Amino acid sequence: MSATADTVLTNGRVHTLDPGRPSAGAVAVKDGTVVAVGDASDVREWRGADTEVIDLAGATLTPGLVDGHSHPVFGLEMATGIDLSGCHDLDALRATLAGAARTAAPGDWILGHGLDHNTFGGRPVHHELIDPALGGVPAFLRLYDGHSALASGPALAAAGIDGPREFAQRARVVCDPDRRPTGHLVEPAAMELMEPVLPREEPAPRRARLLKLLHEMAATGLTGAHVMDLQGVGVLDLLAACEEEGGALPVRLRLAPWCMPGIDAGGLDHLVELQRAHGRHWRVGGVKFFMDGTVEGGTAWLEHADCHGQGTEAFWPDPAAYTAAVHHFARAEVRTATHAIGDAAVRHVLDTVELLTDRQQRALHRIEHIETVPTGQLERFAQLSVAASMQPTHTAYTRADHTDEWSQRVGEERAGRAWRCRDLRDAGATLVLGSDWPIAHFDPREVLATARLRRLPGRPETAPVLAGQALTGLMALEGYTSHAARAVGEEHVAGRIAPGFRADLTAFAVDPVAAPADELAEAPVVLTMTGGTVVHRA
Repeated sequence: MSATADTVLTNGRVHTLDPGRPSAGAVAVKDGTVVAVGDASDVREWRGADTEVIDLAGATLTPGLVDGHSHPVFGLEMATGIDLSGCHDLDALRATLAGAARTAAPGDWILGHGLDHNTFGGRPVHHELIDPALGGVPAFLRLYDGHSALASGPALAAAGIDGPREFAQRARVVCDPDRRPTGHLVEPAAMELMEPVLPREEPAPRRARLLKLLHEMAATGLTGAHVMDLQGVGVLDLLAACEEEGGALPVRLRLAPWCMPGIDAGGLDHLVELQRAHGRHWRVGGVKFFMDGTVEGGTAWLEHADCHGQGTEAFWPDPAAYTAAVHHFARAEVRTATHAIGDAAVRHVLDTVELLTDRQQRALHRIEHIETVPTGQLERFAQLSVAASMQPTHTAYTRADHTDEWSQRVGEERAGRAWRCRDLRDAGATLVLGSDWPIAHFDPREVLATARLRRLPGRPETAPVLAGQALTGLMALEGYTSHAARAVGEEHVAGRIAPGFRADLTAFAVDPVAAPADELAEAPVVLTMTGGTVVHRA
């Protein structure tokens, strides 16, 4: 053979996820593609003078991990400022904000993220709960769900928010009985009212932060991410500049811009045209919809109202307009992903797909989150070829005894059929797993472990949430590899280790399928390869 490999990886345990050869011990890579899989003798002929030989020393090699739901660019903005996830009650929140206010210079803002609804102890979210601690410093605090925020009194004044507003989508400036804003801004349109007055990052540090983040993601084994937005200023220019500055991105990004209520025919066609945009390791691939919001914000679309009488309306005021938009993209062969948390939202998305008579057009769709769904809807996912995309670490915001805000809102019956990962897999659905970073940490080891444990790893004292929904180690790995590829139509080039497939590979110090889940979460990632290039090496 005249051709030689760029890289040969040997002396490992290889989970190929290729039905034709599920296990192996060595892999050869050339020009960003896997060219041989087998044992040492099968790849020996690919070794040449310039071939890099990597001894895996018994590590376990898998297809490269892909986060099925992430926000790496928009997340830089969402995760700016103080991490408030450790503030478990109002006293802790106030102390954190007071400390930040003491060191703030004139004109500074306090920005925060990761604030848990449970921090308020059942009280309504209101700026009066935090204003005294801030001493007049304006503050904008994003709640962990990414769909709501708390603005302080001075922040509201700076943005000119002095009462309720009307929006084309389901969004709210929450106000008291006297129509005065509480500071609780629910859904993107309401939060965007703050954008003109919030501090904005300069391009150079923004590029540096994004590249740093992507390398940190690669160090956890990620080789790709399904990015569920195109939010922010000049995102495509930002990605192009990153690749011009530092070469191909270390993590492949597949971006789905938002399609929001009120869009016209020209806007739909623009989103179709946008699918052409791409770089070396990024591309626009699909469109993201919202059918509802969040349970805690009262904007999840439920078949029956929550305990506060909320949750009976869709994010799209006219759900038929959503259906028409999805069908427009299906005819243009553009994939769609729809955020649907409540049972009514999930049902409507499935109904929308069922109206399509072309089987290939049906297979272009996926549903994100699926926090509560009745048994009668489960089999429809496989029947309609609709992929389910779920985030196991979101269960950390609930409690097994249903005393948390989410469970209290939906009630016992719906809380008892939450995050049904195993039921969807058993019903034959394609199940993609992801983190929803920055809503939860992007580390796939934590997500893989939580999918098996139904609690965060390293916390054996925490009762699992609906333990019967736990996945096997193999199912969890498939959610980050073969099922992630299938959900975006890349099952013929990605998601397994086989000749002709992308050389996107992840090597673990332990076997991610067989090792105890708590151990997996702490195990080193030995190597990450994206497009045939080693982007992380322990």
